[in-house]
Amino acid sequence: MHQPAITGSGVFTPEQVITNNELVEAYNAYVDLQNTKNADAIAAGDIEPMAPSSADFIVAASGIENRYVLNKSGILDPKVMHPLLPARPDDAPSYMAEIGVDAAQKALSMAGVDASEIDCILCAASNHERAYPAIAVEMQDLLGAAGFAYDMNVACSSATFGLQTACDMVRTGSVRKAMVICPEICSAHLEWRDRDCHFIFGDVATALVIERDDDAKAGKFIVRSTRCATQFSNNIRNNNGFLRRTHAQMEDRRDMQFMQNGRKVFKEVLPLVSRHIANHMKEEGISADALKRLWLHQANKSMNDYIGRKVLGRVPEPHEQPNILQDYANTSSAGSVIAFAQNSRDFENGDSGLICSFGAGYSVGSAILEYQS
Repeated sequence: MHQPAITGSGVFTPEQVITNNELVEAYNAYVDLQNTKNADAIAAGDIEPMAPSSADFIVAASGIENRYVLNKSGILDPKVMHPLLPARPDDAPSYMAEIGVDAAQKALSMAGVDASEIDCILCAASNHERAYPAIAVEMQDLLGAAGFAYDMNVACSSATFGLQTACDMVRTGSVRKAMVICPEICSAHLEWRDRDCHFIFGDVATALVIERDDDAKAGKFIVRSTRCATQFSNNIRNNNGFLRRTHAQMEDRRDMQFMQNGRKVFKEVLPLVSRHIANHMKEEGISADALKRLWLHQANKSMNDYIGRKVLGRVPEPHEQPNILQDYANTSSAGSVIAFAQNSRDFENGDSGLICSFGAGYSVGSAILEYQS
């Protein structure tokens, strides 16, 4: 058996940013258009008028202030309200592969590993651009990697589930070096016309290099232990898929985009995640005092604050539980990896930290890491 280690991380950040003020201005213009269009029905009491949003509401509900997206012009057009990404020919790189390769190259550079040395690539993301061929195999080709590749989807937990899968393969010896790439184009599956969720997501891509400890250069995070769990729930759902036309549901349907019952998610997911982390730490003999940092899924500031208090038994200091969602918003599976990549350079030999992601499914995955200089 071999000891797996994370030796490189990379983040692709889109150039375009949408502030809360920009988002609210566009959304409220859409609301005005819809309320004017449906004025008679509203006056007759047949439908309720749409309510405007506000930047203060968004910050209070989520802690989000900005989000990066691949295209903002369509999202901010009250007559469009979704990103506009031109179709590409089949022989051109897909959008997911393009941003994933950018993150992967940064992770490879950090690890000091050539792409030709990679034995396995996992494309771990919440919504894939197409059914097949696999985005992972396309990225393998673009990078010039060896071995094999495949796509996987466990929604917002895809990164940690992918990390466990990659670590298990390294540990058993079936591969020497693997990559988990999370290209998340969340703006494409968000319903920007819904006040309760129009602010939640942003776009990004992340990548991790995982290899045998004895192959790795100095400055690595030993993956001491991983845990994954799932529990079925409909409270976060997206009904779009390849069977859609067979159901005669090709019209503009609300349930074909991201949906969630936020109150139930908050009530049910927080205890689930807190117990999962506590049990993982107990099984591995890791005390709260031994953790230098929690790199949590970046869905909502209040959720992370709650989990941090439960895990540490006190209010975490900002450096102990860093949030990046104020800048990136929720980036699905990529959030915890962004937090790790941007807040791990100060670790010293023997320091420990924990990555955790959670979301639709319900799903939750965690990894206990130890830095070795």
